[in-house]
Amino acid sequence: MGIIESRLVALGIDLPEPSVPVATYVPVVTIDNLAFTSGTGCRVNGKLMYEGQLGRELTADQGRQAARQSAINTLAALQAHLGDLDRIERIVKLLGFVNSSADFALQPYVIDGASELLVQLFGESGQHARSAVAAPALPFHTPVSIEMIVRIRT
Repeated sequence: MGIIESRLVALGIDLPEPSVPVATYVPVVTIDNLAFTSGTGCRVNGKLMYEGQLGRELTADQGRQAARQSAINTLAALQAHLGDLDRIERIVKLLGFVNSSADFALQPYVIDGASELLVQLFGESGQHARSAVAAPALPFHTPVSIEMIVRIRT
């Protein structure tokens, strides 16, 4: 068992099977020593854990949970692509889209649900550049979508 897998177990996290793309794209693309993920939402057993807009149907805390689950699902895609999460040398960039009502302004708090998990798992190498962006809508009423860029060991 690798280091990251051990940390996942200690946190009680079992990575799911990666989602099958719903359109014409792939979950992860590797160029040289960088892996780029597609946007990933907060599905659990194939269904969104929450649906709707933050500030309307959902609270900031629910959004934070959705961001954490989105990060877990993104890690599952990376695991399937790389074969081992210990190949990740550094989380370089996290981009979080938050399905937000016009007056919702807590996007950074919401995306911290993903960021904090990455630091728990990868330590200093999990600290990353980040954007937390409001979106007026996301596909399928997804509340949060996460993308990552990671540096991999070659």
